[in-house]
Amino acid sequence: MREDEDIIDEGQDDTASKETNTETSDDAEFIETDEDINPSNNNYQPHNDDEDGDDKIHHLGGMYQNWFLDYASYVILERAVPNVVDGLKPVQRRILHAMNVIDDGRYNKVANIVGQTMAYHPHGDASIGDALVQLGQKDLLIDTQGNWGNILTGDSAAAPRYIEARLSKFALEVVFNNKITPWQLSYDGRKKEPINLPVKFPLLLAQGVEGIAVGLSSKILPHNFNELLDASIAYLRGEEFEIYPDFPTGGLIDVSKYHDGQRGGSVKVRTRIEKIDQKTLRILDVPFGKTTDSLLESIKKANDKGKIKIRKFDDYTADHAEIVVHLMPGVSSDKTIDALYAFTDCEVSISPNCCVICDKKPHFLTVSEVLRRSADTTKELLRQELNVQLNELNEHLMVISLEKIFIEERIYKDKEYEQAKDLDTALAHIDRRLDPYKPDLVREINRDDLLRLEDIKMSRIHKFSSDKANDDITSTKKKIREVEKNLKHLVEYTIKWFEHLKEKYGSRYPRQTEIRSFDSVDATKVIESNLKLYHNKEDGFIGTGLKPSESEFVCNCSEIDEILVIYGNGQYKVVKVADKIFVDKDVRHIDVYRKSDQRTIYNVVYRDGKGNMAPYYIKRFNITSVQRDKMYDITQGKPGSKLAYMSVNLNGEAEVLRITIKSLNKAAHTKNFERDFAEIPIRGRGTKGLLLTRAEVKTITVKEHGGSTLGGRPVWWDPDVQRINYDKQGRYLGEFQSNDHILVVLDNDEYYITSFDDTNHFETNVRRIEKYDPHKVWTIVMKDGETKLHNIKRFVLDARASKQNMLGDPERFSHVLVTDTPYPRLKFTFAKPDDFRAPVEIEAEEFIQVRSVGTKGKKAAPWKVATVEELPPTKQPAPDPNAQTPSEDEDNENNDDKTNGDADPESLF
Repeated sequence: MREDEDIIDEGQDDTASKETNTETSDDAEFIETDEDINPSNNNYQPHNDDEDGDDKIHHLGGMYQNWFLDYASYVILERAVPNVVDGLKPVQRRILHAMNVIDDGRYNKVANIVGQTMAYHPHGDASIGDALVQLGQKDLLIDTQGNWGNILTGDSAAAPRYIEARLSKFALEVVFNNKITPWQLSYDGRKKEPINLPVKFPLLLAQGVEGIAVGLSSKILPHNFNELLDASIAYLRGEEFEIYPDFPTGGLIDVSKYHDGQRGGSVKVRTRIEKIDQKTLRILDVPFGKTTDSLLESIKKANDKGKIKIRKFDDYTADHAEIVVHLMPGVSSDKTIDALYAFTDCEVSISPNCCVICDKKPHFLTVSEVLRRSADTTKELLRQELNVQLNELNEHLMVISLEKIFIEERIYKDKEYEQAKDLDTALAHIDRRLDPYKPDLVREINRDDLLRLEDIKMSRIHKFSSDKANDDITSTKKKIREVEKNLKHLVEYTIKWFEHLKEKYGSRYPRQTEIRSFDSVDATKVIESNLKLYHNKEDGFIGTGLKPSESEFVCNCSEIDEILVIYGNGQYKVVKVADKIFVDKDVRHIDVYRKSDQRTIYNVVYRDGKGNMAPYYIKRFNITSVQRDKMYDITQGKPGSKLAYMSVNLNGEAEVLRITIKSLNKAAHTKNFERDFAEIPIRGRGTKGLLLTRAEVKTITVKEHGGSTLGGRPVWWDPDVQRINYDKQGRYLGEFQSNDHILVVLDNDEYYITSFDDTNHFETNVRRIEKYDPHKVWTIVMKDGETKLHNIKRFVLDARASKQNMLGDPERFSHVLVTDTPYPRLKFTFAKPDDFRAPVEIEAEEFIQVRSVGTKGKKAAPWKVATVEELPPTKQPAPDPNAQTPSEDEDNENNDDKTNGDADPESLF
């Protein structure tokens, strides 16, 4: 449900939508008159029907030009776009004012509030009710009671007669002060309403807003309560600050392209998805602006289109979002998580547009500029409040000082006063008697002061206490000095105000949305291959819509895949997947094309040209980038060239070929020789290759299948996005062969191994991640919950894909220290009543043998331990000549990452 009341999609008005850079004044009161709100620049006058009878001319151009501009200005200023001064739209401001008028501390029926607001808002009860519900759902200015709907499920609130509301304590403290509020008449002239409310808080950024007017729109995302206060304090202190959105629906947010909330910026919002097991996922959030219904509908559509494969989903959302997704058998949970982000509303992009009303005109600002203006406005409002307070204190001091003089000097007993013939004579006598004291008074004495003294009754005079009067004067003067001090140090006073708000209300508003960097999901990697690709060799067609009885199955693919077609003459091209597409005959190889795949190597022998004398060349290459439907050549493009041998190797494998040469003399023996592809360098696809033979080749067979010539795959861990990658981003983990695994250790001492596939997802509480070494010895110090003593154990991790715990029994033991130092030296300092004992140093390798991870370990000492410290080891293992290190180039490129994440293994614990 949008907050705007008018949605206009007619032709845009250039004047209304034009961005301006006009700066607002420092004055917090932007007073709008009726002439400003409804500009009267209309020169068109309707034709008088009585003058010319049937001869009537209506100038439609003038009517549209002037009246439409009037209407557009009204919608922009009075309905859809918030004012930068108080951060409110007119309907919101009128609702809050009406609630303040009727506020008595108790809840009021929403229907009653709507009725009260209609005295100020001329647009009906529906728009008022919707705006009130949205204010209540933001949980900042309004305390609610009853069914106010659910922002997660999209359920609407109950009818206004069933739900109740009142102003929150925060609203009463921050939003209202009638003494400094500028007023104007309501639309019918019967009541007064505020032009702007004196809001002493960046309310616009805290609540966010969305509105569509004529020719422009506004979309300001909500931000965190405490972070806004911190940023306001930082601005007042002259420090730099940054603020980022925080959504009540939670989730994850990537703010790398937020651009301070300007037009053209965007944020990516994701739900948090966790794995319950390999067949079940749990969605824990709803992206801002979406509901569980719309999220489930997007998942259903993606499943129907075959982009993901799920068996069913269950929605358990109540106070918190929870959607359980059950996967089909054999489907990867990691790939499904990425597919949910790529093809459903589990990830959405939101484009902010910070448009606000400044000086009765729309302006496009940054959120930082809005916050600076809000802080300046708060400072000005506090100055006005202090001035009001100072005037009241001075007035009180004047009153009590005159009363004290009047009573203590017994002026009321003077003969001239008692026998005065009229009031003026009596007042003149009082004024004369006060002459000696006038220099010490805070202001001049006026007639009202004299009348107030003359009206003092004898009962009050009899109860007068000089001591109490002196105490009151002293207290008032102290307050005046405090107010004057605050006025002189207004910035510090404003900072204290923001600190007070954070201390009093901040605990209610922790950050809901976690700021993270997202890696972009490659849709071609995660989409389910739900289509079957067929090849009709006789007719030269490929496609997913061919009849299986008339075609040959090639492979599974998806609707967004591209297909690589290699011909016998050495040409190849890439085409889009289709139901049926003509590719011609003489096709040698068909497969799904993986862009930027440098691990798939094509081993080729081709004849360069036509005839028996044409030479044969051998080459190895990869195909990393092509243009769709463009024909390329593996050979040199000579007429008659053809492929004599080709193999596709997904991990750069190199086989050994046996080549048979056709002899020109029929009586002579056939000549054979061998060639190993491992000896052929991998070059670009356009290279000529190495000469194999100039003789005519009879046959080429595979003598022996070899291993990969590419070596292991270098893998990096990027802690910012919690993913591994092959792109040299983050901390280098090592070079992985096909049978290697990654070890993951979590903060709760659980560990497991997983593959080094870059589609893997990891928990947010990863303590350590590294290449798994089954021979590495670990040492852990644990506290026994039963004996309260400390145990030491050493073990190797018999890791599996399922999670296990280093502690063995996590219910009994708790983690104190863990290290993978080969020869750890531990120092134990003892607690009372054994703190008189000298600390003990233990060489763990000599103290206990290596056992299984499930053992309880050995008791370190029979006394209670205060602290455990790992000391530098006294000996080191012999260096491993086969130890893997990144290449010099990789080391240089990842210097910064290593400094942060790879300095000391123990520091990661």
